Amino acid sequence: MSTVRVALVDDEPLIRSGLAAVIGAEPDLEVVGQAGDGSEVLDLVGRTAPDVVLMDVRMPGLDGIAATKALVRAGSAARVLVLTTFANDASIVDALAAGADGYLLKRSTPEEVLHGIRTVARGESLLFPDAVRRLVRRQAGAPDPAVAPGLSRLTAREAEVLRLVADGRSNAEIAAALVVGVETVRSHVAAVLAKTGARDRTQAVVLAYRSGFVS
Repeated sequence: MSTVRVALVDDEPLIRSGLAAVIGAEPDLEVVGQAGDGSEVLDLVGRTAPDVVLMDVRMPGLDGIAATKALVRAGSAARVLVLTTFANDASIVDALAAGADGYLLKRSTPEEVLHGIRTVARGESLLFPDAVRRLVRRQAGAPDPAVAPGLSRLTAREAEVLRLVADGRSNAEIAAALVVGVETVRSHVAAVLAKTGARDRTQAVVLAYRSGFVS
């Protein structure tokens, strides 16, 4: 397995150094750069080519949501995992809608942080369904099918896969539940992304909740 390259973006040096120590101790992970403000993200990613950006949501300069949007506009392939202090922070949904692949609480254990990085590096999302449902409802109000018209074109199996993704299941867990191979699940996820126009599976889940496809 190749080494996962990680960039850290947080305005608190102590948090960055703590994360760097935890991540750097793992043989399959490497911290390739750090920044203290979202305005430095594009340059940091351009110089270091990380696989995963671990990004604080709230920073005094350019925040993590705006920085994530900038990365998406620039066509970056880096996966974004946002850090937040509170699970009920409404900015989490904004970050997910902007293109983040998941979020972690700052009080997460080192094991949870490492698991999160490896999960998004594999191309999967790191979602906590109860929190996402609550936050999407709070922000979006009543479901609106018009936000994702492509959902109506999903096959029955693709719809089933999307609901399982929205439930926080990994590809391996979905494969076990449906008694199919992991590659088959990946093909279904790819079809869901193509039909919905979502950048990745996280955005597909946000669209599914906002449209009422998943309730």
